Amino acid sequence: MSVVSEGNLSVITTNEDEKWDEIVKSFKDYDVYYLSGYTKGFAIHGDGEPTLFYYEGKDFKAMNVVMIRDIASDVRFAGKIPKNTYFDMATPYGYGGFLIEGKVSKYSLQKFNEEYSLKCQEEGVISEFVRFHPVLNNSELLDDIYDITSLGRTITIELSSKEQIWNDITSKNRNVIRKAIKSGVSIYWGRDRKLFEEFIDLYNATMDKDNAKDYYYFDKVFYESILNDLKYNSMIFYAMYEGKVIAMSMILYSNQQIHYHLSASDRKYQHLAPTNLLLYEAACWGCENGYKTFHLGGGLGSKEDGLFKFKKAFNRNSDSTFSIGRKVFDEEKYKELVQIRSNEETFDKNSLFFPIYRM
Repeated sequence: MSVVSEGNLSVITTNEDEKWDEIVKSFKDYDVYYLSGYTKGFAIHGDGEPTLFYYEGKDFKAMNVVMIRDIASDVRFAGKIPKNTYFDMATPYGYGGFLIEGKVSKYSLQKFNEEYSLKCQEEGVISEFVRFHPVLNNSELLDDIYDITSLGRTITIELSSKEQIWNDITSKNRNVIRKAIKSGVSIYWGRDRKLFEEFIDLYNATMDKDNAKDYYYFDKVFYESILNDLKYNSMIFYAMYEGKVIAMSMILYSNQQIHYHLSASDRKYQHLAPTNLLLYEAACWGCENGYKTFHLGGGLGSKEDGLFKFKKAFNRNSDSTFSIGRKVFDEEKYKELVQIRSNEETFDKNSLFFPIYRM
């Protein structure tokens, strides 16, 4: 397949982190999830090799951050396919997908897609899974590039004023926040090493109580990466009661956007609702510091469950939605990988999981 180039497509790794971040920050709507420092922790976590695709066309530019994974490193393919030959890509934990800036036509987008697809095929990439950004809503332009599915609502707090923050909170949640203050819960924030170490202990204890999957436990070097590689983009907010830390949240921020990243709490103090007060104070901090939105995310598996309802109590008017994208670059190889897995008794070829060969 030959493609007439309409622009220049570059592939950048974190070995060129200064160049990476310079490109990212040239986009007016960039977010923390696109920064090289954000991806480094997830490379340590085993999610793949962080890679930035950057396209410069005549009238527009585009960027996409992915984690590239060697499919042969999946134990279910061990010895069945060669190493360093076939790969797939996924958005780093959180949100992302292509950001496009400039004047885009259907034709120019088609040419860009052809060039991007050819590059991925040349690199042995079989498929890509995207978690689009609910606040930036960047899936809108990409219907012709990805198979896109909307999964559900997420909650975003608008930070235009403290008055709006308070008014958007449900009356029940406002009462809970008032009660937390009256009970003597206080909120502080910072980012020193001791705070991060305290967060690790409380977070792991929280995951134990939630019977969380192994993926949601992070090694100490992962937190070291956030401490060092996201020096200007991360903060620990924490709730104190009678001299004891009873809840903590890792908050990420960049370019007018804040994100509720990881959270932990001591269940013995749940009746004091420290996390409710913490999120309210974090929103006020964001407002004071010129941020526009505070994204809390959605429910587990995008369901409107108890977690979703807890978050929705912070903005009953939120209308952000979460979408995913699927793309297969090599249909033939994709089918071969599915065929390898289909011999397993527990493999469900009708599953909606993508890519299905990793189910």
